[in-house]
Amino acid sequence: MTKRIMLTTGVALAALTLGGCATIEDAKPTTAAEPTQQVAGAQFDAFFDKYDAAQLSLSPLGKAYRGIRDEDYGRWGDLSDAGDAAEQQLLQASADAMRMAYDPANLTSQQALSYRLFDRVAKRSASLFPYQKYGYIFDQMNGAQSDLPAFLINIHSIADVGQADAYVSRIAGLGAVLDTLRDESADRAKAGVMPPKWVYAYVIDDIENMLKSDAASGANANPVLEDFAGKVAKLDIADAEKQRLAVAAKSAWVGSAQPAYRRLLAEMKRQQGIAGTDDGVWRFPGGEAYYNALLANYTTTNLTADQIHNIGLREVDRIHNEMRTIMKKVGFKGDLQAFFAYTRTDPKFYYTTREAYLADVQTKNTAMAAALPRFFLTLPKDPLVVKPVEAFREKSAGKAFYSRPAPDGSRPGTYYVNLYNLKDMSKNELEALFYHEGLPGHHLQLSIQTGLGDLPAFRRFGGVTAYSEGWGLYAEALGKDMGFYQDPYSDFGRLGMELWRAGRLVVDTGIHSKRWSRQQAIDWLKTNTPNPDGDIEKAIERYIVYPGQATAYMIGKLKIMELRDRAQAALGDRFDIRAFHDVVLKSGPVPLDILEENVDAWIAAQKG
Repeated sequence: MTKRIMLTTGVALAALTLGGCATIEDAKPTTAAEPTQQVAGAQFDAFFDKYDAAQLSLSPLGKAYRGIRDEDYGRWGDLSDAGDAAEQQLLQASADAMRMAYDPANLTSQQALSYRLFDRVAKRSASLFPYQKYGYIFDQMNGAQSDLPAFLINIHSIADVGQADAYVSRIAGLGAVLDTLRDESADRAKAGVMPPKWVYAYVIDDIENMLKSDAASGANANPVLEDFAGKVAKLDIADAEKQRLAVAAKSAWVGSAQPAYRRLLAEMKRQQGIAGTDDGVWRFPGGEAYYNALLANYTTTNLTADQIHNIGLREVDRIHNEMRTIMKKVGFKGDLQAFFAYTRTDPKFYYTTREAYLADVQTKNTAMAAALPRFFLTLPKDPLVVKPVEAFREKSAGKAFYSRPAPDGSRPGTYYVNLYNLKDMSKNELEALFYHEGLPGHHLQLSIQTGLGDLPAFRRFGGVTAYSEGWGLYAEALGKDMGFYQDPYSDFGRLGMELWRAGRLVVDTGIHSKRWSRQQAIDWLKTNTPNPDGDIEKAIERYIVYPGQATAYMIGKLKIMELRDRAQAALGDRFDIRAFHDVVLKSGPVPLDILEENVDAWIAAQKG
């Protein structure tokens, strides 16, 4: 499985990021024969409580995301292949213990669903673990070179001197972590597992950004030391103590992190010199089976690469026809390709300042928040903030992403937008992009999920990519049902975003199954989508290093729309879209077949 630290987005903590746990004791029922439902249910809840505690004991980073600040707050944990292997072994042991000790027939309906979901998590994880060493440890999407500093800046809060010292400990620990990951990357390179040559320029740029300056402030500030200084400055402590902390942080950086970054830089430059130019995972031994396992995991279906490719082509044709309707509405003279070129290149479709972009996002945030009660019974309780991606990683980061709130309320949900190049961020797409990542998309879904306190932690904090990203894409379309996209060009942007996800089905399978080159995939998107060249290139580069993940969006959205249409047809005037949304959201992330079961059961109950 790919080594992905996943420090930048809560949504990306998909089902496979569930860690393992130590052997869970007391998992067996107390009675020799079949236990009563009450006894089994109480024990089952305790089983998952113990699983969660054991899993967190292996994951200091997981604790920090959850707002837990204990004796592990200054540690990174074991991010090595050995750590992954231990977590896998323990996850499977826990799932085996559950299967042996409990019968779903003796559990409540929600507990039985937890049983099924945990069983699925373990099986999906086991299906990918044989390919663990096929993952890229350092790439432009999720490499530790940028993700570890981003974790410190965005997740490691400082409320007192002890937490400041823990931050210093993590700076000091960067050296060992980076060296371990560097060595594992070198071992994979010996086996021929390296990202394509073009990836290294991004990784090297990220590393060099971290090495530009040792200063704690100034134009070329070290982002970690600058963040630390800003957080410490807010503490109500003596100046002498603040000075001590500043010296300790600088010493930790210079003594540990900085030399490790330099060693990593040398290794990345060495690999850059020997890396190949083929892009898809088909080039690995067993690459076809690897990609099929990824598709099954991300989509939670049995769809083949060819089937997914053809669904993409079908959806592209449909969306192109809807775009032609808008093209006629605005009076454009020319074919669809000419309209693409017009919306891609005309300056009026782009912002000239970051401030203007962020202001318009906030306007949409306010309007959508006011409209939510008409379409949702359950609303997000956590605040949502909008931030630009930090300068040290904006060149390599994706165009937008979301970080979920802390369950204790100490951290809001955050919508990050990448404003490195405003020519990659069309005005036409602003609404759809915000509705996907913010409201009513990932922020609403993840805030509700995090707040489902009666469910086991693995359901509150885990994920299923087709469900979560399917919801995000569904949320874009829902915005139109809610009365937004009043500007036809914004509505065109909505279709452009949907077209983008349909195109992903084509190019992702094209790259990893049909052996398309990077340039072939870029050219296909340039022909079939209105997106700017830079946007297209960055997206294709994402799909190359993150195989299969991008197919989940459209597959998930199509299933949610299918189920909504089925419910409307079955219930007629009795259909309540707010109640439908509760059915989708209040069980947390589930595979698409289980989502279908849940909706069908709700339809039957409403009809009864």
